[in-house]
Amino acid sequence: MADRKPIYDVEIFKKRRERLASRLEKGSVVIVPAHPEMIRNNDVHHSYRQDTNMMYLTGFEEPGSVFVFRPGCTPESILFVRPKNPTMETWEGFRFGPDLAKQEYGVDATYEDVEFEEIMPDLLVDAERIYSRLFFDPKFDAQLESVLLEVKSLRGRSGRGIMAIDDSIGLLGELRIHKSEDEVKLLREAARLSGEAHIEVMKKVQPGLNERAIHGLFIQEIMARGAAREGYGTIVAGGDNATTLHYVFNDQPLNDGELLLIDGGGEYKYYTGDITRTYPINGQFTEVQKRIYQKVLSLQKSLVAAVKPGVTMADLQEKAIETLVDVMVEEKVLKGTRAEILESKSYQKYYPHGIGHWLGSDVHDGGLAKIDDQPRSLEPGMCFTIEPGLYFPENDEAVPSELRGIGIRIEDNILVTEAGHENLTSHVPKEVDELQSIVGSSK
Repeated sequence: MADRKPIYDVEIFKKRRERLASRLEKGSVVIVPAHPEMIRNNDVHHSYRQDTNMMYLTGFEEPGSVFVFRPGCTPESILFVRPKNPTMETWEGFRFGPDLAKQEYGVDATYEDVEFEEIMPDLLVDAERIYSRLFFDPKFDAQLESVLLEVKSLRGRSGRGIMAIDDSIGLLGELRIHKSEDEVKLLREAARLSGEAHIEVMKKVQPGLNERAIHGLFIQEIMARGAAREGYGTIVAGGDNATTLHYVFNDQPLNDGELLLIDGGGEYKYYTGDITRTYPINGQFTEVQKRIYQKVLSLQKSLVAAVKPGVTMADLQEKAIETLVDVMVEEKVLKGTRAEILESKSYQKYYPHGIGHWLGSDVHDGGLAKIDDQPRSLEPGMCFTIEPGLYFPENDEAVPSELRGIGIRIEDNILVTEAGHENLTSHVPKEVDELQSIVGSSK
């Protein structure tokens, strides 16, 4: 049975913990549990993927673990991990155990997971504030509650009471929102392999194939290029299915004359791509499809071009809404003036989502959208998506008949730089001529 190693240099995690320590007030403790294992059916689990914050701060990938960080205390960094167990390792694979975890992951102390409720009260007795993810894993919530009750008992009649407890999502999301150069390299790689997979799928798309077959091909292509898994559930939506934003079935045949929308990305060393492309299943846009597509594409390109430090996501969304409203009026989907439609928000029926989201280790990555209740300005090192779209359901009789069943979204991954921006997914075709030349070219 082969031993495993951390997937990054552990010095990276130490530097991240130093950054976290600089943001914490004295007496703070951060507690990060692993993502719980999830049952798929009966006694079979879903494939395991570690909690992003656990991965970010420690690199430790095993379930059942808990990381505790107490800046300025001894020990400062503590991992609770599953014990070595030859029988279980025969069935489930290698475990580090406490001794090897301490050696390989550069933490100050390690214990077995079953010792958590016994050891934690002493580690928290002098704490003034705890940061942890709340109400996500009921089992862990119960363990933490037991620990806190014991801490209360240990403090006795000191008059101090229980320490303050804050959700860690905001704290750790803000730590992760600015990507280091190491993270940018991983994002570039995730974008590269995701984009190449999209291109290979484009080449093989043709009428009569099933959405599920295309989904399987996409998974094959990202994994052949080094992805560990999908970054999220891939959307493969032919025809009217593309008007469902998070279409999940991926089981219908691809019909001649319709469009195909694929929203998919591969995850590389815990960083993900997130790309959407829409194109004709038979390789040739109809005039109507081309007209609507070109309008969405023109908007998307102008939004990407506008990205630079100081711009806000709200600025981009405002421009997107105004432009798409104009398109809806031009195409006789909506009636009235732009001002009237903006006030009524009737456009939301056909453009119901935001212009993008933070991107990183999670496809919807951590980080605040507003600071002091004001839209946040983009800064170098931030990465996000730009993805305008229009969705005209087939059964919507308010929409001109020639537009019904058309769903279009175009999405790229954008890194904010000192000079402006870098489009990490610019290698993925999106111009009409490019798409018509590549779709179906390797039938």
